[in-house]
Amino acid sequence: MNTGKISVRPGRGTPLWSYLVALVLVPLLGVGGLVALIVGRASADAADAERAEQAVRAAGLLANAASAVDQEVLPVLTVAALQSPQTSASLGVPTLFAQAALGTAREGLAAARDVTDTALADALGQPMGAGAARAAADALEDLRRQADDPAIDLDQLTAVYYGLGEVADGLATAQQDAAAVATASDVSPATTAAVRDADLAARLVHAGSRQLPQFLGWTFSTAAGLPTGDDWPVTRDAWTAAVARMGDLTDPALVTAWEDLRTSPAAEALEAAVQGAAGGTAVPALTTITGLIADSVERGAAAGDLLAAAVDRAVASAADDRHAAAVEQAVTVVVGALIALVAIAVAWWVARAVARSLASVAGHAERISHGSLVEVPVAGPREVRTISGALGDAVGSLRRIQDQAAAVARGDLDSPTLSDALPGPLGEVVHASVQQLVTSLQQRDRLQSELAHQAAHDPLTGLPNRAQALLLTNAALARAQRSGSMVGVLFVDLDGFKAVNDRAGHAAGDAVLRAVAGRLADGVRSGDTVCRLGGDEFVALIEPLEDETALVALAERLVAAVAEDVLVTTASGSEVAVHVGASIGVAFAQDGELDGEALVAQADAAAYLAKARGKGRVEIFDDVLRAQMAARRDLEAGLRTALDEARLHVHYQPVVDLDSGRLTGYEALVRWDRPGHGVMAPADFVAVAELSDLVCDLDRWVLHEACRQLASWRAEAGAGPEDAGPTMAVNLSGRHLADPRVVGDVLDALAASGLPAHLLVLEVTETVLVDAPVALQHMRQLRGHGIEVAIDDFGTGYTSIGQLGLLPVTTLKIDRSFVASADPAHRSLLSLMIQTAHTIGLTVVAEGVELPGHLSQLRSDDCDRAQGYLMARPMPAGDAGSLYRSDRPLLPVWPAAEQVAPAPLPVVAGT
Repeated sequence: MNTGKISVRPGRGTPLWSYLVALVLVPLLGVGGLVALIVGRASADAADAERAEQAVRAAGLLANAASAVDQEVLPVLTVAALQSPQTSASLGVPTLFAQAALGTAREGLAAARDVTDTALADALGQPMGAGAARAAADALEDLRRQADDPAIDLDQLTAVYYGLGEVADGLATAQQDAAAVATASDVSPATTAAVRDADLAARLVHAGSRQLPQFLGWTFSTAAGLPTGDDWPVTRDAWTAAVARMGDLTDPALVTAWEDLRTSPAAEALEAAVQGAAGGTAVPALTTITGLIADSVERGAAAGDLLAAAVDRAVASAADDRHAAAVEQAVTVVVGALIALVAIAVAWWVARAVARSLASVAGHAERISHGSLVEVPVAGPREVRTISGALGDAVGSLRRIQDQAAAVARGDLDSPTLSDALPGPLGEVVHASVQQLVTSLQQRDRLQSELAHQAAHDPLTGLPNRAQALLLTNAALARAQRSGSMVGVLFVDLDGFKAVNDRAGHAAGDAVLRAVAGRLADGVRSGDTVCRLGGDEFVALIEPLEDETALVALAERLVAAVAEDVLVTTASGSEVAVHVGASIGVAFAQDGELDGEALVAQADAAAYLAKARGKGRVEIFDDVLRAQMAARRDLEAGLRTALDEARLHVHYQPVVDLDSGRLTGYEALVRWDRPGHGVMAPADFVAVAELSDLVCDLDRWVLHEACRQLASWRAEAGAGPEDAGPTMAVNLSGRHLADPRVVGDVLDALAASGLPAHLLVLEVTETVLVDAPVALQHMRQLRGHGIEVAIDDFGTGYTSIGQLGLLPVTTLKIDRSFVASADPAHRSLLSLMIQTAHTIGLTVVAEGVELPGHLSQLRSDDCDRAQGYLMARPMPAGDAGSLYRSDRPLLPVWPAAEQVAPAPLPVVAGT
């Protein structure tokens, strides 16, 4: 038997000392690596601590700056009120006293500005706060210049008031970002807690600094009968939330300081005044306002002290972390050096002691390496004896392995040698390897079977999945082709399943799917197969099939079975009975003339027809549907070619301001002059595009073309980025708005054309808001970039008027059916929609204005804008550009417009 050789032979060609040195260097390298790792970690901890220290300093300074900006509001309003005799009189302030107090008020305003400038200068000294502080300083310079204008009117003063609030909000946001950086750093729990305490204090300072200005602004606006907005309720809720969060403070000293602040006379007096007057609208007396200002200043100073203490504590804690990391780094280096020295000394002593004994062991090892399993004597120092004994045991194990290998080579798997494990881990591994060989083969077969089942079946219902359904259908069609029989497919699409998910939760929806799967499996014949394609879609493969009548009867029985109530458990734990229906499409193939995918697609088309005709019914795929599918495929292919070859073009319908009668914007409407068919209405090809991702390509093309065209007109007119001008409205499909790429698509179109974002209006339908909740998130992102969003065809979907204020939209486009209706109820609803939209700050555009009567009704209801044939038809780019350059009114100025009565024009679908 060839036992083989050990290829590496210590003692031959390489001195023994080389191996001893290697044995010393390996652990030393390990120790060095460990030391480097610990030192690196300590350095990273020190850097994190330093970053947290800088971040919390910046957060404190930004919070002070935000509070200081808010403190400018009252002095600005006071100076403005004292300058205005009418305002002074409404406050009960004598004229002479107002004139005398004006100088003091101006001094107070100057002092407040000095505080703000100092706070911003401090924030500019911190790298993390410099950007926000610089932006705030630039904004304040412009706002102060406006506020110091003696001729400032109420609207300008209101703009200054809101501008100061936006500056303070920007600083507060930067403060929260800095606090987030501090908490995100890898610092100690104590520092993390201290940073959170500082953030709580900063939020309290910011909320408290604007409480009184917002309250007084709300009070004066209410008393004057002006719109109040939601600034004061938001500020009041922010203060309440900030006070509630102060209960999360962890530092006892800060807790005590907060309790003292909360129960201080100034804080209690201010809170009592604000809460007591919240329900009324009377303007407080000047003396009351003066007292409230003093209380606010005193409470603000105490809050500032609390913030300063919290920031100092967080900074000190971060500094402690940095110091501890530096100490750890130094200690680690020293300890590592000592370990290395000790290791070298010990290795040198051991090497001398074992060198001679190892030479003897090396000689035996040399013989063993040549395949001689000799006895190894145990002699010499303890370490060498240990090595010799281990080598002797290894020789014994090698002999046992030799015996077992011989048994395996002979195929004697029942040999007693194989049943006994060798001593030690090696023996266990050798013994286990023999047993594992058979076990592994068994497990491999079982795993392959399980994986094959999982790949072919739906994990929720256990039914075959889409891929397996197509394979089974193709196999059935092949058998039918050989036998000359028919194969039937039932496409089951559930009705009302989305409502189950929305109302009872997705767990209940899963339970309904499992129940429906069981009912379908029980309802078909033995040998037929039910598969789940995904979502709420199933197919039943029926073979062999005698006639289509039996297939339709089976489908009707399945509709009845699915319609029975299902008892499910909701997210709250209660059991409720839910109801879903089923629309079933029937398709069949004779002699296997189709493939599986085509047959399923035919059944799908029939199911779509069943849904369109009322749901809960059965429809058969026939020649009409076959022709419709072929026409749709042909139309889709033609549209794709038109996009690739730039055969589409855009018409632009003007949008007119109803007060001035002038152009305010355009709506981009895609047109397709299809070869051999003429100009097609958008409704004829956009609907086909929406059934596939082709609609996203179509939307992108229209976006780029419309933005490019408006930017070109503006460039010809010499308009700058900030100049006002007409807007461009572009329709976005629901599929595209739900696509993750939609935000990038819109921004790419703006960037390519150079069109300012505020001149682009994206029109979406109400259905998108109901069927694609993810679209709301994308709409909010687009609004964040300054892009306008309009709800198109409002009134035809499911959005209630009350929901409008919660949506990220700026414009409401009322459907033409309400504008053209002669029904008094529709006219009343039209007025209500316009009034409600104005109440929540939306611009209203009426669509389909065809007659002078429509225009009069809209103008009497204070509608903002309109579009329709009465003003202008959709026109090519050249005509639309000429209209933009002419700047001529499209309507007479109200109210003379009622006397103009252009001839009514027919309404064309799809305009």
